[in-house]
Amino acid sequence: MTPAHDVASESRLTRKQIILSLVSIFVLYFAMSFFLQAFGIARPRIAADLDGMALYSWSLSIPGLAAAFVTLLFSKFSDMYGRRIMLLICTILAMAGTICSALAPTYAILIVGDTVSRLGTGALMPLSYAVLGDMFEPVLRSKWVGLLRIPQGILALLGPTIGGWFVDNMSWRHLYWLGVPFLVVCLFLVPMGVPPAGKTSGRKIDVLGALLVAIASSTTILGLSFAGTTYPWGSVQIVSLLGVALLFWVLFFRAEEHAEEPIMDPQVFRNRTFLTVSISGMLSFIGLTAMLMYYPIYLQGVKNISAMQSGQILTPFTVLMALVGLPTGFVLAKTKRYKWMYVSGYGLLTAAIFWVAFFDSETSVFATVLAATFAGLGLGAIPTLNTIVVQLAVPKRLLGASMGALYFSITLGTAIAPAVLGSVMNSAYTKKLETTLPAGVHQFVDKSTIAALGDPDALLSPAAMTALESDFAKEASYEPDLFRRTVEAMRESTQAGLSVVFLLGAVTMLISFLLIVTVPEISMDAVVEDKKPLQPALVEESSE
Repeated sequence: MTPAHDVASESRLTRKQIILSLVSIFVLYFAMSFFLQAFGIARPRIAADLDGMALYSWSLSIPGLAAAFVTLLFSKFSDMYGRRIMLLICTILAMAGTICSALAPTYAILIVGDTVSRLGTGALMPLSYAVLGDMFEPVLRSKWVGLLRIPQGILALLGPTIGGWFVDNMSWRHLYWLGVPFLVVCLFLVPMGVPPAGKTSGRKIDVLGALLVAIASSTTILGLSFAGTTYPWGSVQIVSLLGVALLFWVLFFRAEEHAEEPIMDPQVFRNRTFLTVSISGMLSFIGLTAMLMYYPIYLQGVKNISAMQSGQILTPFTVLMALVGLPTGFVLAKTKRYKWMYVSGYGLLTAAIFWVAFFDSETSVFATVLAATFAGLGLGAIPTLNTIVVQLAVPKRLLGASMGALYFSITLGTAIAPAVLGSVMNSAYTKKLETTLPAGVHQFVDKSTIAALGDPDALLSPAAMTALESDFAKEASYEPDLFRRTVEAMRESTQAGLSVVFLLGAVTMLISFLLIVTVPEISMDAVVEDKKPLQPALVEESSE
């Protein structure tokens, strides 16, 4: 590894500043990884406990929309005003949202809290990578980007089991409170470790671009969220929302061509490498969301496995997803070639999700673990490769903006995916339930109980299952066997809905694989030409 004094000479930082910066970034990444890894397995039970399964897809779509917007905006602001101030703002927002979620009395309030939290955590990852980009040249940078997967790997190993244990034995609210001390530590470390910004005179905020992208992304998410659930896909409401979204996306990209300080620099969105990586990443998140969000529902709702055990089943997925990036960074630094890793990673991930699409209630636990292992192995290299390859493709002046644009597209995928998958899941579940419910159930239970069967809460929460059985028992002609067959119908319908979800995820992952096959191989030693000359104020700033 490059000696510390050589690194310092490259980045114009002292050895002490480099060490403090790395500690700050690693702790930030650890805190962010905690929220990512511990809550995935707990979400189905949280939704069931707060009677929020009807809003389950919204619990990721709305926070995802917020994260997508701030990822783009805050990353650009970090180029203008410095990484330190933006990291502090992100940490404060994350803490406020976490406390709100811990105290939430309803699922709607919890979504509000998670949205505020995602306003903070959404930009932490690209900002962390941008700090590393400021400090190190490409070869050494690839090693540190790989090493940054260590805190995520630790939480990937422990997070799902911890999340499941809290849900099964205490309360999911304790998970939120457990994350607060990490954020407090970050508030103290960031000012000490991350260097301040230089001069910022003459820098203007792209207000028009921010407004246009906010409207474009919001209408996109709303249109896809309402489609197939609230309104039919071909309805006036959905066509109008998606039409407005398309219009404002066009206006946004046109406005960026003429902005002094564009949120998304034209050099970024015209770059072939960036477009290939970001579109593949955005589409792939439909498949990844199927694994992260709906695989726990399959394990807990169809296989009838506890939250803690399902967390253990997912542990190979989350651990490999995190830790494979570590050797990836070192292999990339040594070979300076990445395309073969891209192709093998996306290929293995695509095959794993296609396999999961054919799982049912009879699938062995060993097979569920094996599928999670293959998916994690395939996914593990991709985030590290995305970061390094996009940074190689743009001028250093645009490191923050390019990271923000990359994670904007990926985060937009995380916001769109739950909306699309939720619509598909609800539609397939309802249709299957209509044909599988026992013939006599409508005669023995009231309309409110029948309506409750349309929401698979009871399969995920013991309390909800007890309440449902109690509703059946209130009827004078209660038959225990009828209740058992009704629950089996719900389980079978959930399996049918999940099969469609996983199949859709696998198809979109296949498209991502075919796109990434075309990604160009860029030399790590090449210097990318900056096609936009610096303004006088910026020339003076960069020379000091």
